[in-house]
This record gives sequence, C-alpha cells and structure tokens, in this order.
Amino acid sequence: MDKFIYKKRAGITALTASMADFTYVKHCHEEYAMGVTLRGVQQYNLDGSFQSSYRDGVMLFHPEQVHDGRAQDRSGIDYVMIYIQPDLFLDLLGKKDIVKFDAPIVYNRRLEHSILSLVRAIFSDQDEAVCSEMLIRIAHHFSDIDMQVMPRRNDRLITRAKDMIHASLNDVLKLDELSRELGMTKYQFIRAFKASTGISPYRFFLNSKLEHAKRIIEQKKDIYSAVAACGFVDLSHLNRHFKRVYGITAMEYLSYIE
Repeated sequence: MDKFIYKKRAGITALTASMADFTYVKHCHEEYAMGVTLRGVQQYNLDGSFQSSYRDGVMLFHPEQVHDGRAQDRSGIDYVMIYIQPDLFLDLLGKKDIVKFDAPIVYNRRLEHSILSLVRAIFSDQDEAVCSEMLIRIAHHFSDIDMQVMPRRNDRLITRAKDMIHASLNDVLKLDELSRELGMTKYQFIRAFKASTGISPYRFFLNSKLEHAKRIIEQKKDIYSAVAACGFVDLSHLNRHFKRVYGITAMEYLSYIE
C-alpha cells in the first residue's frame, strides 16, 4: 500500500513513505532534499541519468534538480526524506552560493544515522532546539561529501522567463505572450527552456504553483487560500496535481502539518 506522511518542525519538513505502485511525475523542489532508502530499490531519472538507491543509500538533491521516482518492482520501497530551505542549509555549511553534490547517492553511515535520528525526532515532536542540534550534526557530516558551487548560468533569458512565470502563478501559462516578450517563437522558447532546466515551461510553471500552494498551506493552514492564490479551478484540481508530486492530496497535507 502506498503511504506518505509529512511533518514539519524547526523549519524542516520530514517525510516517511512506502510505495509500490505510485510513480512521481517529473518535478523539482525549492529546498535541499536528502533521504535514506530503508527497504527495496528506489529508482529515478536525475539530470538525464538513471539512478538506483539501494538499502542504506543516502539520496541527495539540490534545489530545482529535476527528478521523478518509483520502486524498482512491485515489492515496493520504504524511505524517509528531509527538506531544508537553501538559506538555512547553506548557513549551516558556511557557504554563500548554492552547492550541488558530486554524487547523487552516497553510502555514508554517519550521515544516514543522523538523517534517521532527525526524522524520528520530528515525528516524535521533540523540542525544536533538539531538532536544530541534529540538523547541525547532519551539516557537519557534509565535510565528508564532495560538492561544488553551482555554476551561474549566463542565461538571462531563462532567468527572466522564470521570474515572469513566478509572477503569474495565479493565472494560466501564456506561452505565446511569454515567448514574444523574450523575442522568441513559442517553440524556440520551449526548446531553450527545457535545454537549460531539464523541464518544460509548463511543467516548471505547474511545479512552481504547487510549491507556492504548499507554502500557503503551511503558513495559513487554509486550503482554499492556496486554491485561489495559485489559480487552480477548484480543490479537486489542486489535489490531483498535488498528489502526483507529493504522493498525497493537498487536503491530506494540511491534516499532517496542522
């Protein structure tokens, strides 16, 4: 049976999940994400390469890194994840710029155990100070992990396109207007955007709407504010797309973080 449970504490979102039939659509997160495969083999496409995380594998994702996800077979997988805002994680590392990990999956016992301890602390409602101390311990283990500063893309058009998309999340994506504003045909823009980001403009737009909706749900504890602010037709429309990225509906997510 597919099961996804979220909980947020000390600014950190934790997920425990079991899945066999569910498949994540191609998406990305605004946060740093790291998790541990507890059972089975988790498979996903990441930056154009195919990855398999076996038991005890620690999966690492930097912000806006496009991926999907599934179990290798019907026996399924169990895993946990934590999601950390970039500013917080970089502060813990003593870094100023977004960093990416040289290896998407590592087998590091100390890091694995620290992530599992933090997940347990969050789900057992430990004091925020305790969770924060555990997060500091996790950051310390990254001295053993090879990483490098993300190269700055000298692509002002794509950056501008992202800004324009983020400014219109309560509307529909108007590709003709967007591409015309950038001095490109619609199909030139789609190709250029996907080559730069690994995701289509529409998928990026929808992903951004869902990330924004998730933040509103967390902040306001009001599901209908998220529907209205993000331009979804109704709650079922939001729930349907939310489930494909997060494994649960937006309404279920609200029940976990209230």
